[in-house]
Amino acid sequence: MTQDGVIVGLDIGTTMVKVVVAQSENGRFNVIATGSAPGAGLRRGVIIDINQTAQAIRQAISQASSKANIEINEVVVGLPANHVDIQKASGLVSIENQNKQITNQDVVNVTQQALDTLALQEQTAVEFLPNQFIVDGFDGIKDPTDMIGVRLEVQGLVYLAPSKVVDSIKTAVAKAGLTTKSLILAPIALAPAFLNDAEQDFGAVLIDLAGGQSTASVVHDHKVKYMTVDYEGGIQVTKDISTVLSISVADAESIKKKYGSADPFQASAQQQFYVNAVGLTEKKPVDEQYLAEIMAARYDQIFDRLGQQLTAIGADELPGGVLITGGNAATPGLLAKAQEHFGANVQVAQPTQIGLRHPSFARALAYASYQAFQGDLSLQIKAVLMGEQLSEEPSQNASTYHQVDQGEADMIEAEGDDGVYADKSQPKAGLFSRTKTMLTSLFAETDDNE
Repeated sequence: MTQDGVIVGLDIGTTMVKVVVAQSENGRFNVIATGSAPGAGLRRGVIIDINQTAQAIRQAISQASSKANIEINEVVVGLPANHVDIQKASGLVSIENQNKQITNQDVVNVTQQALDTLALQEQTAVEFLPNQFIVDGFDGIKDPTDMIGVRLEVQGLVYLAPSKVVDSIKTAVAKAGLTTKSLILAPIALAPAFLNDAEQDFGAVLIDLAGGQSTASVVHDHKVKYMTVDYEGGIQVTKDISTVLSISVADAESIKKKYGSADPFQASAQQQFYVNAVGLTEKKPVDEQYLAEIMAARYDQIFDRLGQQLTAIGADELPGGVLITGGNAATPGLLAKAQEHFGANVQVAQPTQIGLRHPSFARALAYASYQAFQGDLSLQIKAVLMGEQLSEEPSQNASTYHQVDQGEADMIEAEGDDGVYADKSQPKAGLFSRTKTMLTSLFAETDDNE
């Protein structure tokens, strides 16, 4: 069986590599296989040993390929939110073809022009989400293809990732013998996969609890408008258990999964288990409540820090509440612990497909489903970002870039298109008030751009 009609989502995590193989046909999306392997060569979500990561990818892909009975050649790969900047960008081109009908090439040209206006410093544009297209001054257009006009504009949000991170992921995938079909930023894929239409519209917070880090993303008007990364996750919880109980990291991970809870009130002081502590000849008894107290302390720190960032930008009381996903979201008591910090409007997301009902597969599934349901316009924009060319040859009268005059430049500057919204976990003094103002402006972009 070939990979025709099949989409493969690849989640390269610090602790695990996950693969979801799905069949997308006639609007139907079905998972047909999964694969997983222990993560290797990553630290805090970033590749530090490409060869080790490539080997882990090969192992997970091989497992999924065997289950699905297909040869997997290309994958849709997720990007972490590490050091991602969000900026506004706009482009404008003139329609030069004779009948003035806007073509796919015109959309490509105006997208490229918007990207060319960015001053990139060791960054790569990985996503561009248009707020609106404008044809001859008529705004609020979602897809201008086949419309008649002489001038095409686009306004939207660009997501910039560190070039080293992007290049490392592409290289590891290539070393694993695969082609990267598309790169998708994790929060952008997770939002439509696990938030309903109203939640994405009115606003919600996604918290992704991974092994090497935890990410909080603000979704509003169907776009991710803020991201903050805390560089602690499930690994730190495991290391805490190892240190406090004087046991190996492997044993700590094992008892975390078997006896652990993030809420001491849900654990029992009467239920005990035994561990091989360093320096003791006999096994040491430990009760489940004590283990939960160790784990809860680390989750409290993670949620406290994420909560401070969200409160600082005014995103702590969005009507959609908080949705938690990622492998650590399956920890018993985690929901109750999160509700202590974020209120009652908290849910734990997990895939509903048979055989996938665990939050650890959420990202890989989201990458595959996001790719499957992209429209033609989104695919054209993604092709520009991936450096691909349209199959059709541009005409000799293809659109030319319009040079924005000073008056238009002043208008764009007044709209604040140089804003930076993503957080670096340790923002400089004075950034919170600036970010809150810009985020408030972003939240206002609702019906006016519909």
